[in-house]
Amino acid sequence: MIDFKEFNRRLLENGLGVFADEFQRILEQRFHQRYHGELQHWLQAVAALPEIQADRIAFGDSVSIDSTKPIDPQDKQQLLDCLELFHPWRKGPFNLFGINIDTEWRSNLKWQRVLPHIQPLKNRKVLDVGCGNAYYGWRMLAEEPRWVLGVDPSQKFMMQFLVMKHFARDYPIDYLPLRGEDLPPRMAAFDTVFSMGVLYHRRSPFDHLEELKQCLVPGGELVLETLIIKGEANEVLVPADRYAQMRNVWFIPSAATLQGWLERIGFKEVKLVDLSQTTTTEQRSTDWMRFHSLADYLDPIDLGLTIEGYPAPLRATFTAQNPK
Repeated sequence: MIDFKEFNRRLLENGLGVFADEFQRILEQRFHQRYHGELQHWLQAVAALPEIQADRIAFGDSVSIDSTKPIDPQDKQQLLDCLELFHPWRKGPFNLFGINIDTEWRSNLKWQRVLPHIQPLKNRKVLDVGCGNAYYGWRMLAEEPRWVLGVDPSQKFMMQFLVMKHFARDYPIDYLPLRGEDLPPRMAAFDTVFSMGVLYHRRSPFDHLEELKQCLVPGGELVLETLIIKGEANEVLVPADRYAQMRNVWFIPSAATLQGWLERIGFKEVKLVDLSQTTTTEQRSTDWMRFHSLADYLDPIDLGLTIEGYPAPLRATFTAQNPK
């Protein structure tokens, strides 16, 4: 079982030791007592990864880990088997010792849209809520933050993170298998908080926004990316059942509505910094995500609609400031 010693050490290093007992309690409730039936098998696979010297690490469009020395073919096959064990790979891409993981999402495209609009991450404490396998967290390291903490309840995505961490150990990034609502309230601990692709999965969007706000230091920045619809203030889509075949989509507001929600929660300087239609160039099935993807969720006659007849996915990124 994972002991989270490195995370606890970094809590202390970043002046957050007061929350150590609370995190231990939450992890006991949400992880140690509710772990996936395959978790022990997965952890054994990660522990058995070969000790390949990683001396070329780059946090570019493809998070890349490589070696200047030749890789033993048996070690490379063992690594490939481990990576395939953790299918599907949603966020990426990654490249490990020449193995190109072409993920469902070309997440580098979203990061290119977001990065120019946010405050510099250098020396900042960063929280990524709903981080998936922490692709964006690895990308953030190129900006030299003090610490990146990703949280996501998916234990399989945590395994994908641990594979990367096995070879890139000396970087200030940690992962907790928790939901955003599990975090200690009123932490006021992080300079930048990301929530990308989470809001529409929450039954109460206001609770989510408040939780994010409570994680921020006074003057800290929220970076919020989510589905929206075209429309005026106070317009919200509430799917009757599924949206683009996703069951857990509850509220999709217009951009004006979402700006109003953020201001109602108490955020200042709310700005819509990017608006992008999701395309099958950015989200698609690959050898590393062999299930249905966006092309299967759109109306084959009218690509501007989902197969349920709702507007096709349109994504907005907002930045907002927590008042000082």
